[in-house]
Amino acid sequence: MPFGEFIPTGFRWFTELMNIPLGDFNRGRLRAPSFEVGGQRVAPNICYEDLFGEELAARFVPEEQAPTILANLSNIGWFGETIAVDQHLEISRMRSLELQRPMVRATNTGATAVIDHRGRVAAALPPFQRGTLDAEVVGRSGQTPFAAWAGQLGLWPLFAAGVATLLATGLGRRRL
Repeated sequence: MPFGEFIPTGFRWFTELMNIPLGDFNRGRLRAPSFEVGGQRVAPNICYEDLFGEELAARFVPEEQAPTILANLSNIGWFGETIAVDQHLEISRMRSLELQRPMVRATNTGATAVIDHRGRVAAALPPFQRGTLDAEVVGRSGQTPFAAWAGQLGLWPLFAAGVATLLATGLGRRRL
């Protein structure tokens, strides 16, 4: 996470100016391999890394090494009892839906849950309560259109389409 686990290149001045005591780790590999667990390929991501769908999609290239299960581990206690807990669960649901993979979420205070490949919460613990979540998770294979193009190209096609739309809209207004 930028400004969480690492400081982006060229931004050290900002953290020094703001006197922010951040560690500076190196960024990990984009196409990190999954862990083999019980015949499944589990792709872990930490905290808000599941916000970046294109980075998770990169793990689907090559397709035969694609994860069968996603796992999110989060320490989000510092958010307290805010909407951020629900928001983070919704982000995980979106990743499960667009990649068609179940996700197991383990958090210290937030939404510990199992999300199915359709983005539905299949099982969950109440937020801010200790407990053990016992649920069955079935891995999946195959590739969604999002995983195919975002895994290869990132979000550049969306960015290019947005710029093209803005340019076309701007040119259309000039002609009126």
